[in-house]
Amino acid sequence: MNGIGASTGFAYQPVASVWGGNEPVRPRPVENPQTVQPVQETPEDDPYTLSDEEQKVVNELSARDREVRAHEQAHKAVGGAYTGAISYTYQQGPDGKNYAVGGEVPIDASEIPGDPEATIEKMRIVKAAALAPAEPSGQDRKVAAQADAKAAAARAELNAQQTQANDPNAPKDPLDMDMNQRLAEMRREEEEAGSHVATSDLMAYASSAYGAQAA
Repeated sequence: MNGIGASTGFAYQPVASVWGGNEPVRPRPVENPQTVQPVQETPEDDPYTLSDEEQKVVNELSARDREVRAHEQAHKAVGGAYTGAISYTYQQGPDGKNYAVGGEVPIDASEIPGDPEATIEKMRIVKAAALAPAEPSGQDRKVAAQADAKAAAARAELNAQQTQANDPNAPKDPLDMDMNQRLAEMRREEEEAGSHVATSDLMAYASSAYGAQAA
């Protein structure tokens, strides 16, 4: 998935094929089990015994399968209710079995509207889930960074709410805060210089600032 919105995902990309995987699996002959007599075979007599090279491939695929499943389960365990079902990408080995070589866990990484404090907590969980595996992927780190950005925005919103609650006259808009600060600085500078700034001059500055905002 691209980006991080209402839903994104932790993608663990498949590795390059370690075995062609396109060859048809060699079927074992099927006989009526009631007529088959037990036969003691040696590895040399069994035409379906894996070669050393094929066994090496199976071992590599088995290791990859364990790695992928552990990676995705780590996301799932930490992300909890914010995560969806794990999906895997499989590759068939020379033994005919399917091995997980890639995986993905979708996660709800959206903000909680009107509740910056809850958003901050949610983004903490999203980031922790993204970095839960022993070796986070590039996509995992991207999700973590975006969770940080959303948490920072929520903290700014929360601070603005708290400031407004403590001082009802405090501006709600960041530009209002900048403008009021500049007006206060202008008054202070003029007072220190022993003169006064005309009210019309201050209003002109305010009008200019709002005009810049509208532009």
